[in-house]
Amino acid sequence: MASMSSITLRSSSSSLRPNIYYSPPAFSPKHTHDPGPCWFKAPRQQRLSSRTVPKGLRIRSAATKPAKSPAEEDWKIKREFLLQKKVRSVDVKEALRLQKENNFVILDVRPEADFKEAHPPGAINVQIYRLIKEWTAWDIARRAAFAFFGIFSGTEENPDFIESVEAKLAKTAKIIVACSSGGTMKPSQSLPEGQQSRSLIAAYLLVLNGYTNVFHLEGGLYTWSKEGLPAVSDE
Repeated sequence: MASMSSITLRSSSSSLRPNIYYSPPAFSPKHTHDPGPCWFKAPRQQRLSSRTVPKGLRIRSAATKPAKSPAEEDWKIKREFLLQKKVRSVDVKEALRLQKENNFVILDVRPEADFKEAHPPGAINVQIYRLIKEWTAWDIARRAAFAFFGIFSGTEENPDFIESVEAKLAKTAKIIVACSSGGTMKPSQSLPEGQQSRSLIAAYLLVLNGYTNVFHLEGGLYTWSKEGLPAVSDE
């Protein structure tokens, strides 16, 4: 049974672009790998050719970085798209009012563990980033890059994000996307193009995939906690 709780401050990591990203110590808001030169060459007679490779077998390097996904698009492009589609940011108090009075759903895109610890009542969780699962050479290199920075729970984009949202929310649902820090589309002197965040990336993906009523939580769940707004725990 969910119990009332305050949303505690904690630190974690998230893999935005670039690969290593660290969010503020509240809600837990890709280094490329160059294997260097290969000094070993197989004897000429051992090299594979189209005549020696079995029919139907495809050989590819697991260390090759995958093609850029929509979530990895440049922030400037994502921001312009969100502004063009009139995605609006709301502060935490307005978000609470919209949830209570206008049937808005808060979509919490933080990791599942953080969501279970504390979240707004009635919020739905679909994590936009997840712990790295695979063990290809590329994934091992990414783990090593995270570990270099003292981060031993590196994350990657969740390939099932949109599919999971679609299983829970209709394309016409009124959604407020939330993460830890929130980010902003508003320009400032120090951030002329605003600040990217997981919730803004999620909002971009949702609109890109046909969702028509997408809002963004300005200030994130850190501000929600700071303002003392309601929170529950699943633990």
